[in-house]
Amino acid sequence: MASSIMFSTAAVASPAAQSTRVAPFTGLKSIANFPTARKTNNDLSTLPSNGGRVQCMQVWPPEGLKKFETLSYLPPLTDDQLFKQVEYLLREGWIPQIEFCKIGFVYREHARSPGYYDGRYWTMWKLPMFGCNDPAYVLKELKECIKEYPDYFARIISYDNVRQVQCHMFIAYRPPNAET
Repeated sequence: MASSIMFSTAAVASPAAQSTRVAPFTGLKSIANFPTARKTNNDLSTLPSNGGRVQCMQVWPPEGLKKFETLSYLPPLTDDQLFKQVEYLLREGWIPQIEFCKIGFVYREHARSPGYYDGRYWTMWKLPMFGCNDPAYVLKELKECIKEYPDYFARIISYDNVRQVQCHMFIAYRPPNAET
């Protein structure tokens, strides 16, 4: 029976192993010993300056323009800019999808419950472009969608099939007669 109880010298902590242990919590410390970054006087003439080279961007007007998805605060994208956006999403390994909708923005019509919005889901233009690696092909499909539905908004969405999430979405076409 005594032989079943054995001591090992390896189980006893060595001084080197004890030095890596975390010290027990001893309570909150006083902040009196910490340096303060508070300004002692209220003189505003000593504030940092960039020499008057400030240029501000105009914000989105509060009325008259509807807010859409990402990049909607910018002017309509050119073909080259669309190409670069699609090239980016393909480079990230995402799957592009083209959708279209007559109204083009999220609104509430049929329900007033929290989290419910009409217009969130648009009609797909064909199936998602699994395996697509050419931005020109995506733009060709976009032009076909616009040709078929010239009075509809069109957007490009990208999905990450690994994380199972939507990663990128932007309006690629606004109809000329769209209210803004």
